[in-house]
Amino acid sequence: MNLNTLTAISPVDGRYRNKVEELAGFFSEYALIKYRVQVEVEYFIALCELPLPQLAGVDASVFPKLRAIYQNFSEADATAIKEIEKTTNHDVKAVEYFLKEQWDKLGLTSSKEFIHFGLTSQDINNTAIPASLKAAMESVVMPLLSQVMDKIEEQAVSWKEIPMLARTHGQPASPTRVGKEWMVFHERLLQQKQLLEAIPHVAKFGGATGNFNAHVVAYPDFDWIAFGNKFTEQYLGLRRSHPTTQIEHYDMLAAMFDALKRINVILLDFSRDVWQYVSMNYLKQRVIANEVGSSAMPHKVNPIDFENAEGNLGIANALFEHMSSKLPISRLQRDLTDSTVLRNVGMPLSHMLISLHSLLKGLGKIEINEEAIKDDLEENWAVVAEAIQTVLRREAYPQPYEALKGLTRKQEKITEATIKQFIQTLEVSDTIKQELLAITPFNYTGLSSH
Repeated sequence: MNLNTLTAISPVDGRYRNKVEELAGFFSEYALIKYRVQVEVEYFIALCELPLPQLAGVDASVFPKLRAIYQNFSEADATAIKEIEKTTNHDVKAVEYFLKEQWDKLGLTSSKEFIHFGLTSQDINNTAIPASLKAAMESVVMPLLSQVMDKIEEQAVSWKEIPMLARTHGQPASPTRVGKEWMVFHERLLQQKQLLEAIPHVAKFGGATGNFNAHVVAYPDFDWIAFGNKFTEQYLGLRRSHPTTQIEHYDMLAAMFDALKRINVILLDFSRDVWQYVSMNYLKQRVIANEVGSSAMPHKVNPIDFENAEGNLGIANALFEHMSSKLPISRLQRDLTDSTVLRNVGMPLSHMLISLHSLLKGLGKIEINEEAIKDDLEENWAVVAEAIQTVLRREAYPQPYEALKGLTRKQEKITEATIKQFIQTLEVSDTIKQELLAITPFNYTGLSSH
């Protein structure tokens, strides 16, 4: 079978391709090759601007033409590099040979041996991958996360005055407000998003074992550490790790994956709560014409968007967990296990992206069912017992907790009438009785309006 969205093994490239195709420009094989080309080109330009003596004659007017190689990089270019790789059996070396051909076309044959000068393949991979990750996070992932957060906040504001029965341990508890419960998730996400954004995108750049050995032996009078710092920061927009082995130690990348994992846990928690509110009829789902909720039961409108989000968030976190615990570990100065793992960075982000799209869709379909929420509060007058016993404590009433415990743990149902009748039996002033009678499940919500 030919590869397409129907024959793809992974649903990321199959069923959900339309939700994640933006990430192909950052995490596909084509994208990895393109970013490698970018690093090699920018490195050559940086050497010219240093300048190395042998490159002092390269005119700066050629730099835009060099940058056009990666700016206009095509699938045909990537295919050409893959053809070269069939001979070299080395992906980064294939990029170097491809660029040497481009240098010949631009009349730079005499300087082409300074492509990849003094570098190892990891100087390219450990800059290309964080550069692509940074671009993907800034242009795709974070904006979509912000959209979901904005939608949660919008609903929190719209529903901030709606009282709702809370449930702790699954049991009726002191009332809250719908908007406040939504705002809890928004605030949690906001804090974790800020922590995530504080994590720098770092790169390894320092030659075969991180010491600029080849650079120093060829040009001992240059400050190669300063050069490396400037190159990664000013040419690539990354922060250089130092010292390193042959590879980046990935501690910051692990921190980023752990931060994304915490965000996903919060979103998973939110998805399950929304699912529960739908099952309790607190939330209704807007019916979409021609959509089928169940193949057998025509009346059903299932909360599939939140279920889809939950499932994909779980897959994303399983991959993030493996990557954050595996990548920082490498035998001695390096082994190759990081390379195969890094090729999958786009997978957890894809599953996260699918989840964010599903949450955005699901949130756009839910509506508050105030009548059901009101009915549930009416059915649970016992929750004002906390309020009554607290006021009685203030008034030094003898054993107020025990008095309310005796009332609320009887077999008969506690109703508004039951509560009011109990209040009338209390040996307190009429003023205190009126204060107690004013407490209802609908107004006993504290400072929950955000």
